[in-house]
Amino acid sequence: MALSGTGKSNKAQACANTEQKIRRKLWRWFKRYGRDLPWRRTHDPYAILVSEFMLQQTTVNAVIPYFERWMARFPTLASLARSAEKDVLALWQGLGYYRRAHNLRQVALTLLKTGRAEVPDSLTELRTLPGVGDYTAAAVASFAFDAVQPLIDANVARVLARFRNWKEPIDDAAGRAFLLQAARELLPKAGGRLHNSALMELGALICLARNPKCRRCPLRRDCAAERPDQLPKRRPLRAIELVLDTRAFIFERGKLWLERASGPRWRGMWLLPGTNPTDRCADHVERYFITRFHVTMRIYVERRHDRDLEGYPLQALPPMPSAHRRAVAAMLQRVHSRT
Repeated sequence: MALSGTGKSNKAQACANTEQKIRRKLWRWFKRYGRDLPWRRTHDPYAILVSEFMLQQTTVNAVIPYFERWMARFPTLASLARSAEKDVLALWQGLGYYRRAHNLRQVALTLLKTGRAEVPDSLTELRTLPGVGDYTAAAVASFAFDAVQPLIDANVARVLARFRNWKEPIDDAAGRAFLLQAARELLPKAGGRLHNSALMELGALICLARNPKCRRCPLRRDCAAERPDQLPKRRPLRAIELVLDTRAFIFERGKLWLERASGPRWRGMWLLPGTNPTDRCADHVERYFITRFHVTMRIYVERRHDRDLEGYPLQALPPMPSAHRRAVAAMLQRVHSRT
């Protein structure tokens, strides 16, 4: 006669064994095929924090040269805290979402002000730092301190939705709860760094958003997806909004005249000064996207008059958003072509 609860415990043990086998397949694959990324060569919490800030909404290939330049210029929290914000933003220039650079410097200032020379290992402490949310805190804890924490970025969400054949949207409350539970079920008892790195890498290299390489997947026999190319599902996207931005190009007395950004998006950056819309033909048009906004920036050659602006020689322009730098380059080329 079976003891009470034996069947249940046997089932739980079988599930645990299956998950362990899945993890081992995943880890073996990662150790063989995982990319050699600069932030994977170190466990330095500061370097990991820098990489996590840079990787927010930015591709790995775009981040690598910026990360290497940053670590060469600001190798420690102390060196970053001693820096001027304009130097930090200048080094970040071209990577976009400049609030991240501002927050990184604020992290260094905050920690050193409280007598901390290192990034803390506590999730609670990490979450109190400027610009550090739940995901970034868990990522630093996992990759720097080997903590066992569920990490769900876009790559992991795609892997989990396909692996469990989740056919509902992943970006509503039910979908987020499913992803968290699915991630927790796969967590090992120790070794969060290896596990999360491998799961992310699977999404980056094999379980691609388009044309997933299922035949090369180490988990193909365990995956429940019936139509992986149709997963994950998301709620309908909000419509793209069109935005018109009018700017002035003022080049007088050998200087380009600029205004300091006032809002949080480009805090600490310098912009072509705003000007009133007009029906006349723009001297240059620059188009770019910011999240769901499609911005058309029209540039007009104007005079400075009495505007409160700052003039900079061309060889010493301050940090500017990419779209404004492209517009300046195009306008200067136009001016030179006329001479």
